Amino acid sequence: MVDLPPGFRLTIEDRPSAQDWERLGLSLDAYNREFLGETGFSRMGFFVRADDGEIMAGLVGTTYAGWLFVAELWVHADLRRRGIGSQLLTLAERRAVELGCHSAMLDTFSFQGPEFYPRFGYEVYGSLDYPPDHKRLFLKKRLLPETR
Repeated sequence: MVDLPPGFRLTIEDRPSAQDWERLGLSLDAYNREFLGETGFSRMGFFVRADDGEIMAGLVGTTYAGWLFVAELWVHADLRRRGIGSQLLTLAERRAVELGCHSAMLDTFSFQGPEFYPRFGYEVYGSLDYPPDHKRLFLKKRLLPETR
């Protein structure tokens, strides 16, 4: 159990609200800025929608401290192999550079097409045997040439 001072309580929440999640992130960012300076945090989303508004493909991510983090990239099975995922990734990378990012990172499972990202210059820098019988791969890419 967590030893808390009087007037505080611990809550365990399976579905924290977006507001609480945001509060925690903003608090951590405020602390990090003491060490990193301006972090350039932003969220981004690129979506392919059907006429009825249903999301059929998309990419969501964040930028932070010069890095793009691609959190989710998905294309509906009916739209795969048309270059949509490639275009979404390219758009996100361009937007990240506009926002001051020099590099990008993401993770993917070994069954999600790990051959896709290396085609765009991503390199595996780590992996976990997770979940059983699969791997979770961590990839990174330099978006801008290194300056010396």
